Amino acid sequence: MSSSSAVDSEFEHLISREIGERQPAAPAPVRRGRPRNEAVETSILEGMLRLLARGSSLAGLSIDAIAAEAGVGKATIYRRWPDKDALLLHLLVKLESKVEPVCDQGSIRDTLVAVLESIRLNAVNRRSGTDLAMIGAEIRAIPALYSRYHEAVIAPRRALLRERIAEAQRRGELRADLDPDLLGELVVGPMLSRSVLHPDASVEDPDLAATMVDALLSGLAAHPTHTFAEGT
Repeated sequence: MSSSSAVDSEFEHLISREIGERQPAAPAPVRRGRPRNEAVETSILEGMLRLLARGSSLAGLSIDAIAAEAGVGKATIYRRWPDKDALLLHLLVKLESKVEPVCDQGSIRDTLVAVLESIRLNAVNRRSGTDLAMIGAEIRAIPALYSRYHEAVIAPRRALLRERIAEAQRRGELRADLDPDLLGELVVGPMLSRSVLHPDASVEDPDLAATMVDALLSGLAAHPTHTFAEGT
């Protein structure tokens, strides 16, 4: 090999080595966001319920106490919820999700019976000392939390009931001369009165919802217009 070829070969070797050393390293695997650990969330919520069951109030709960009871760090809680009210709202919505939503059951009678039955069952659960019973009466004492709770839970249900009633009015099943919100209040009012305002009143009868709706529909249902000339 000539000296020129040797030099060229050595030069190529140096260039190859330099290029190899400057090659970018293989990209690191993309790290996705930390997966939501459902077990951790469950532990936090169950820890809150245990504290409430032992006599803590909603207002008296602290992130420190919740973290200690759940066996997690405060940072674990704050990664999921920005503040205590957000955590409390999450708990309330989680518990309320067990209640059947307003849904179209076909006829307006069946829909209204389903609505009242969900209220009745909720009352039965509250009186039996379920989780929701422990905190239901305290929500109103925290105006900011109740406002958020109303917006997240109560308002959507009321809007859906209004929509179902308006549809029934358009179908001719209910009187069209009354405001849908008023009709809804006339329907749910008696069950709410019995389950909330009068806790000593019985709500155990599984036929109570149907009895109430049938009694109401005799006055709320649309009827053909009769005249005296028809003799009816």
